[in-house]
Amino acid sequence: MISETFEKVRNNKPLVHHITNWVTIYDCANMTRAFGALPVMAHAKEESGDMAAIASSLVLNIGTLTPELIDSMIVAGKSANKKGIPVVLDAVGVGATRLRDDEALRLLKEIKIDIIKGNASEIAKLAGMNVTTRGVESTKIEANLVDVAKDLASKSKSTVVITGKQDIVTDGIKTYMVNNGHPMMGSMVGTGCMAASIIGAFAGVEKDYAKAAAYALSCFGIAGELAASKSKGPGTFKENFYDEVYNLTAEKAQEMAKIEEK
Repeated sequence: MISETFEKVRNNKPLVHHITNWVTIYDCANMTRAFGALPVMAHAKEESGDMAAIASSLVLNIGTLTPELIDSMIVAGKSANKKGIPVVLDAVGVGATRLRDDEALRLLKEIKIDIIKGNASEIAKLAGMNVTTRGVESTKIEANLVDVAKDLASKSKSTVVITGKQDIVTDGIKTYMVNNGHPMMGSMVGTGCMAASIIGAFAGVEKDYAKAAAYALSCFGIAGELAASKSKGPGTFKENFYDEVYNLTAEKAQEMAKIEEK
């Protein structure tokens, strides 16, 4: 149940190690903490493996990638694989440049990624489709997105998450459609990166990674809905968003969750 997993995050306070996007790192740390988990951001390859070894999960975000940063991600990822903790890859901007495409594929080859998250065009590109991402914004995909996600899940042996108006989560067998959220969430830079952090937090306490991702996105979306109801624009929304996450209860999450299993 979503309420039980939510309570585990609050009670267990999983340590989520991030190697992440410099644009959104501050918000990712704060959102992780507001949910009750513990964030740490250790980017140097000289310590990234050691930090992963004491963490509950590892979140890799290639939003502001460099080849050196990918090296650090691989060190951390191998350490996480050895420990048996989940690795989340947020494939930000895949489909926009050759470097981004190549380095994302390098991560998938070098380490075991447990959860791959992206928008429709990012996931379609990783699945082998000939698509282009507009910076970090998704372009329209002329394909069934559930099938695209299942295809990548099968190829990568990972749980795949496609975020959008309706979020899709699949491990290739189970598929969840998450219908929580509000359009105002898209008016603020970084909500996608924050969502990856929360997926990492939930995966740190729930070993069924498809359920963990679906529950995380639902709770994240519920907080967005509650914040939007009292906000006038992006500025007040951001402030209210943090407060709604902090004040969210397991009971409220269970009541408002909109998750369908296909």
